[in-house]
Amino acid sequence: MASPSQPPLFPLFPLNTVLFPGGRLPLRIFEQRYVEMAKACLRDDTPFGVCLILRGAEVLSKGAAAPEFATIGTLARIETWDMPQQGILQIRAAGGTRFEVRAHAMRENGLVMGDISPLAAEPRVALGAGFEPLAQLLELLAARAGPHQFPDERLFDDASWVGYRLTELLPLPLSIKQHSLEINDAEIRLSVLQGFLKQQGLM
Repeated sequence: MASPSQPPLFPLFPLNTVLFPGGRLPLRIFEQRYVEMAKACLRDDTPFGVCLILRGAEVLSKGAAAPEFATIGTLARIETWDMPQQGILQIRAAGGTRFEVRAHAMRENGLVMGDISPLAAEPRVALGAGFEPLAQLLELLAARAGPHQFPDERLFDDASWVGYRLTELLPLPLSIKQHSLEINDAEIRLSVLQGFLKQQGLM
């Protein structure tokens, strides 16, 4: 147990994806370090951190260093799990609080542990009339994605929620998705998305 002067460390899972608060993350885990991590999270009811890989690979080669990853990520809590075959763990996690990695180190088994600082949630802002077409587009995309890939909670009048969900579903470069995660202003995020869609001739 960590002392008051030594904050608890969280396991970090660098991935080629960006997880947003309120989002869903299905994972098929086969590397032993992450199978053990997921089992510990389930046992202790604790989250793990998801960070976008900037350089390197998801699967660690023997003797390789940890990949470089973004310092802003999102905590993920496992909602459901299944082990269809020995050594393969399938989970679905939900995105929670955003965080910043202050320091990290890799254990002998290759698992990266981070000293993290939670980031405050965005102030809730009602969706402005000018962004209603984005909410309408999101409804169409959500219907195509299906309920298993989309959060049960539907907040089409919430600017942050609409921005997060659209950024997840649209085929945006990962660098733009990461930038959207780091933005702490829902209306700026929606303006960026709106500009991208107009540029692509989709609005």
